[in-house]
Amino acid sequence: QVQLQESGGGSVQSGGSLTLSCTVSGYISSTSTYGWFRQGPGKEREGVAAIASMTTTTYADSVKGRFTILADNVKNILYLRMNSLNPEDTAIYYCAAARGMILAGTTALREQNYGAWGRGTQVTVSS
Repeated sequence: QVQLQESGGGSVQSGGSLTLSCTVSGYISSTSTYGWFRQGPGKEREGVAAIASMTTTTYADSVKGRFTILADNVKNILYLRMNSLNPEDTAIYYCAAARGMILAGTTALREQNYGAWGRGTQVTVSS
């Protein structure tokens, strides 16, 4: 079972940037999909971004143009670069893996398709 560990969360002011990292045990597979999800206060967990086959990316409408998902298969680290943050981005951010599955579009942002999860890292954006 793949293990995932997030890091890089913290507090930032509105308009600021953060980069989250997710260390993937073993290796980042080109035949799998990896995603970032978040759960804000009082909200359900939602898909933010996903990357399949190391290149195919999917983003939620709420983060398009602001967030970028990247996979480094040398360091086995998944990244989420977040720019122009606003208070609505405040949440616990989780990385997840769907091993052996190539997902795209809305399917890639559905948490039920992912079998391995990290514990999450808190991101707080103040106005």
